Amino acid sequence: MSQPNVTDLVRMWISGWTVSRGAADPVEQPWGWSIDVGSPTGEVGRHVLPEPTEAEVRKLAEGITAPTTWLKLFAEDATVRPWLGPRWRLHRPGYLMTVPLAPERPALPADYTLTTWTRGGVLRALVRTADGHLAARGQAGLAGAVAVPDQIATAPEHRRRGLGSVVMRALQSGAYESGARTGVLVGTADGQALYRALGWTTHAPMASLVLEPEQPGPDRVG
Repeated sequence: MSQPNVTDLVRMWISGWTVSRGAADPVEQPWGWSIDVGSPTGEVGRHVLPEPTEAEVRKLAEGITAPTTWLKLFAEDATVRPWLGPRWRLHRPGYLMTVPLAPERPALPADYTLTTWTRGGVLRALVRTADGHLAARGQAGLAGAVAVPDQIATAPEHRRRGLGSVVMRALQSGAYESGARTGVLVGTADGQALYRALGWTTHAPMASLVLEPEQPGPDRVG
């Protein structure tokens, strides 16, 4: 059986990621996609290259002047870092992963409650303590047959209790019930271990770089 095409998997990922983040529709480019984001965290936009080449990345970077613009390059950090100047800060690596979706019944530890709901194409899962405190949460962008889990987080004082797995299983099952059949995400190194335990398969690394603001030069005394 042939391996999935990374470009197709990346296309699936951004179809749900843009829904999850409320970003603009991806604009196709010869090398991949450009996405306007404008997030509260400051990301103005991103360029996604599923099969980056040095020539394409260098040419693209030369035309980017807006700080907090990201490059998402599906390659190893060590490969792409030499292609870009010092203003491009390397962020933690990601891993493109997929899983076949199926109905599940996440086992919730005692003294926690789980709530799920969908609004605007985004499925959300919230785990709270018995007295209503946030313990874990996550969401998934729904795009037809694809679901993209995103922003999975567990409060520090509630870690190592399986709550991340509860959130993921709830999202996977809820997405299946909504008609999705494939889960696609880009996880961190820490998240990769959790997702593997839940049956996810890794297909490619992803390097993330962001353009930092230009530093002012030293004052000159005339």
